[in-house]
Amino acid sequence: MPRNAFYAQSGGVTAVINASAAGVIETARRYPEQIGTVYAGRNGIIGALTEDLIDTSLESAEDIAGLKHTPSGAFGSCRYKLKGFDKNQAEYERLIEVFKAHDIGYFFYNGGGDSADTCLKISQLGEKMGYPIQAIHVPKTVDNDLPITDCCPGFGSVAKYVAVSIREAGYDVASMAKTSTKVFIMEVMGRHAGWIAAAGGLAADKEGASPHIILFPEVKFDEAAFLARVDDCVKKYGYCTVVASEGLQNEAGEFMSEAGSKDAFGHAQLGGLAPLLAQLVKDKLKYKYHWAVADYLQRAARHIASKTDLDQAYAVGKAAVEMAIAGKSGVMPAIIRTGDNPYTWNIAEARLDQVANVEKKMPRDFISEDGFHITDKCRRYLAPLIMGEDYPPYFNGLPVYVQLKNTPVAKKTGREFVLAK
Repeated sequence: MPRNAFYAQSGGVTAVINASAAGVIETARRYPEQIGTVYAGRNGIIGALTEDLIDTSLESAEDIAGLKHTPSGAFGSCRYKLKGFDKNQAEYERLIEVFKAHDIGYFFYNGGGDSADTCLKISQLGEKMGYPIQAIHVPKTVDNDLPITDCCPGFGSVAKYVAVSIREAGYDVASMAKTSTKVFIMEVMGRHAGWIAAAGGLAADKEGASPHIILFPEVKFDEAAFLARVDDCVKKYGYCTVVASEGLQNEAGEFMSEAGSKDAFGHAQLGGLAPLLAQLVKDKLKYKYHWAVADYLQRAARHIASKTDLDQAYAVGKAAVEMAIAGKSGVMPAIIRTGDNPYTWNIAEARLDQVANVEKKMPRDFISEDGFHITDKCRRYLAPLIMGEDYPPYFNGLPVYVQLKNTPVAKKTGREFVLAK
């Protein structure tokens, strides 16, 4: 008899994570002899722990296909990290209880580095606690910081949004600079890795084009050098545009925008770098400025998603199911670049013990010698990832997105579970 599958989304959502969901669900439906029902966890792994499951078999083929053009997480996401087996065995006992009750033998977890760690732990349930289950990590993160894979689904669309936004903003500032704003700063995501900030550099395709300055987490902030570069750009071009990663660090290695709080994964809560830099420009250089924080807009912008990113997001969902059917566990579908021009790629298998808790940062040779821009090598890497458009359908001038019924599955364990704090 076919066993059922559990699929869930974790961490920050993206413009194309639902395409991976479609890849998982549509592919599983093509193998009814191996996989029964795909149950989605409402709000990630929390849905498994609290036995809050969604029956995806009740969704129409049209709505599942519609996930490919719908942003955010269709089933809800979470920031919740499983502790080690020795620290909270009750969590794993609860997962086994729920999995047994619903005959779940496949586990697909769609997320970034912390999600890979969760998936690795689930893959070890057979060895550690006697419950065999095949666990496959479906990669996703706008931060583009997973190892082995050429890029991470979700990143290409954020990269496209950032590059488009700074180009458009640059034209705006240039037109007003004579008598008004001379400096514009756009803050983007990126805690330790500057991939998103680097993507803004794609817009600078000729001398003097925006952005003039990029600030990376990998390069310690030098206030004097930054101010000198801003001043030089204003004098040379009439204005200056900056893309700044939220994870920018000072000389002591401290986040310049750390708010003092932590998220559920234990990461520092960041935000507010752009106004800090803008105030610095005003105080030291006396230039009029504007700033913007892209925040959720950059990762929710399905209307301008990268076609390459969309195709890859679907492909890793599809490959995850095929790997499970082939008997694999504790692995992740990885995107392997096979050519640059034209860009070609395929899917290979990466072991989760080589993925979990490993962070891929920008190589130094992707950053210009002065630390303020990208190199040609970086441009060659990034450029294919934003290629192509796949617009959602529109009605009355607005994109049309799918909202699933998300019908709950009847609970069978007969008890509630209190989540660890």
